[in-house]
Amino acid sequence: MEQQQYVERCSELFAVGGYGAVRAAAEAGLEEHGPDPVLFRWLGQAHAAEDDEDHDREAESAYRKGLELAADDLGLLVSYLELCLRSDSFDYPGRARHAVVLQERIEELAPPGSTERARVDSVTGWAGRGYWDDLNVTIAQGVAQQEATADQSVLVTDALRRAARGESAEDTGEDLQAAELAAAVELLQGPWNAPLRLLLAHRVAAYVLTFIAALSLNKALVWSGVLDFSLWGWLFWIPMLAAEAKLRQAKKLGRERVIARIQARHDATHLPAGPPESTPV
Repeated sequence: MEQQQYVERCSELFAVGGYGAVRAAAEAGLEEHGPDPVLFRWLGQAHAAEDDEDHDREAESAYRKGLELAADDLGLLVSYLELCLRSDSFDYPGRARHAVVLQERIEELAPPGSTERARVDSVTGWAGRGYWDDLNVTIAQGVAQQEATADQSVLVTDALRRAARGESAEDTGEDLQAAELAAAVELLQGPWNAPLRLLLAHRVAAYVLTFIAALSLNKALVWSGVLDFSLWGWLFWIPMLAAEAKLRQAKKLGRERVIARIQARHDATHLPAGPPESTPV
C-alpha cells in the first residue's frame, strides 16, 4: 500500500475517534515505507488524543522523530506545541521550555491568518487561562454535554417508536451518529429496559422528579429523627444513571462499529491482486 493511502486511512479513522486504529495504521505505514514525518504526526496525535501520561510520552517521541526528518513541518510543530502546553509545567519543565521554542518557530513559518497560526492562537489562549476561566469553560462544556445527551435522548426515543411500529432500520454504513443511534435502540430493547426507555422519553421531567424525590426522602429521614444525616434519597438517581450509562455504551458501540466498517473497507480496497488466471490450451 502506498504511503498516501496510509495517511488517508489515518485521517478517516482519527475523524471517528479510532485512535488505536490510527496508531496501528501509522505504524504499519512506517514499517512498510520507513520514517515519514506525516505518519509520525498521525502516530503522535493518536497517542496524544488518549490524554494519558504514557501516551503523551509516546506522542512526544513520535513528534521528535518526525521533526528530525522535517524540522519545519508545521503540522508536527503545532501538534507538538499543543502537547507541550497541555502538559503540567511542574511535572514536565522540559516541555514547558520547549513550547517557547516551538511557538517562536511556528510564528516564523506560519503566515498570519493561516490554519496553523489559528491553532497556535487557540492553544496558547487555552494554556493562559486562569482558575475562573477554567471553571467557566468546564460549566459551558457540562451544559453542552447535557444538551447533546438531551438531543440524543429525543432521537433514541423516536427511533424506538419506529422500531415498535415495525419499521425496518436503514443500514447506518459509516455514519457515526446513525451507528450510535442504532446501537442505542438495540441496547434499549426488551421489557426489562422499559423503565429506562420511559425515563429517556421524559428526560427533563424525570430529572426534576428524581431530584425532588431524593431531596424529600433525605429531609424526611432527618426531620423524623430516624437519621442525623441521610444520603438514602440519592438512590433514586440509580435509574437515571443507568439510562445515561446506556447512552454512553451506545456511543462507544456505535463508534466501534463504524471503525470496524472503515477498516473493512480499507482492507477490501487494498487487497493484493490474486494470481493470474491460466490461459486454457
